[in-house]
Amino acid sequence: MITNLRLAWAVGLLSALTAADHAVAQIVHARGQNVVPVYEGWERNADGTFTMVFGYFNRNLEEEPIVPVGPGNLFEPGEADRGQPTHFYPRRQQFMFRVPVPKDWGTRELVWILTSHGRTEKAYGSLLPVWEIGPQAYEQNRRTTLLRRIDEPVNRPPSVKLVGAGTETVTLGQPVALTVSVSDDGLPPPSPRSRSGSGAAAAGPPTSPMGQAVVRLDPSWRLGVIWVHHRGPGTVTFDPMRQPIAEGAGGRAVTKASFSTPGTYVIRAYADDGILLDSVDVTVVVKPAA
Repeated sequence: MITNLRLAWAVGLLSALTAADHAVAQIVHARGQNVVPVYEGWERNADGTFTMVFGYFNRNLEEEPIVPVGPGNLFEPGEADRGQPTHFYPRRQQFMFRVPVPKDWGTRELVWILTSHGRTEKAYGSLLPVWEIGPQAYEQNRRTTLLRRIDEPVNRPPSVKLVGAGTETVTLGQPVALTVSVSDDGLPPPSPRSRSGSGAAAAGPPTSPMGQAVVRLDPSWRLGVIWVHHRGPGTVTFDPMRQPIAEGAGGRAVTKASFSTPGTYVIRAYADDGILLDSVDVTVVVKPAA
């Protein structure tokens, strides 16, 4: 009887500890956590070169750390600056930037080293076959419905181009109007899912990478543009941040960007067909108010 009681107590204690460990694992933080770089995989280019694709996981629900390119945000070997972000949106952000590597890259690793809140994390990029990604990987990660026919044409990425100068200069407090032109092949066909609204995140912490993504298309749109704060200090407010693009040959998207702090910013516009992406950058120099 005593043995059975001890066994029951031990089982109960183990269950309680397991539940406690699970609860700790589920704790989320608004601020104070670090950002983890993520290697998404590599793509083949028509000229025989390769492109490595990276994203990140910001452990915070609210905080958007700024980590300038330098000792705390660099690539090795070679050039430290490979176009990586210095501003990090909360939670999991996939396929955020691409790094080209030459034909003869071979078995070397390209390492993104990121230090924030006192912790250093690394993402190791390589051309191992298991890391090769293509349209199907984007479809599986960026679309909730996988409807594909054998005779369906191959989807090509949209194309986005900046309209106007590549560098703008404004005074703090003065918004800047940014314009891009988008074209697409009309694929994939519209998703059967549709809903009203602007694509804003639902209330409460998002639970999946798709829901956490800043670069995401409203399910009621087939093609759209998403503007992000890629580099620079402070905060950037977009009006709007996401907008649909008319069907057919495509069209223009215009936003007004406002800045909280003087400095040099890189604003990135992503053209998104719900699966594949293209992006273009504009540099904005914000001068102090007189």
